[in-house]
Amino acid sequence: MSAKVGIIMGSKSDLNVMQDSADICKEFGVEFEMTVVSAHRTPERMFTYAQDAAEKGLKVIIAGAGGAAHLPGMVASITTLPVIGVPVKSSNSIDGWDSILSILQMPNGIPVATVALNAAKNAGLLAVQILATADENLAQKMQAYKDDLKKKVEESVAEMEKKS
Repeated sequence: MSAKVGIIMGSKSDLNVMQDSADICKEFGVEFEMTVVSAHRTPERMFTYAQDAAEKGLKVIIAGAGGAAHLPGMVASITTLPVIGVPVKSSNSIDGWDSILSILQMPNGIPVATVALNAAKNAGLLAVQILATADENLAQKMQAYKDDLKKKVEESVAEMEKKS
């Protein structure tokens, strides 16, 4: 089985955040690949990765970046695949706002779905939901995941009300 989700990041230091996307893919049985693709330090690698992604069989790209965070937008400008941007609060970041705004404020015509700061887990879940539109088995797994979230909240409510 070939990878359906490409998880890329601007540097290896982003791995501690981006690992959450990989963990979600594993949980749902979605094949993925993960690598470093720097928009600023390896622009040729970024261009090739984005240009070849669909041909390799990828269906969604999750791109995490900190600081100026150009990776998600630049990849989205090259590929027709959906790109999910993960703003990463990096060591040179302005509390993450630079990353958030760099990914969020894309010009019309180059959409990037953007999740919250360091929310690679949500990026993984969104990638699974995108894939589930064409995969009934995956859609059922996603429904079970959401049902489990609901059940946990209901259990919390019952526990709290029991104590009051």
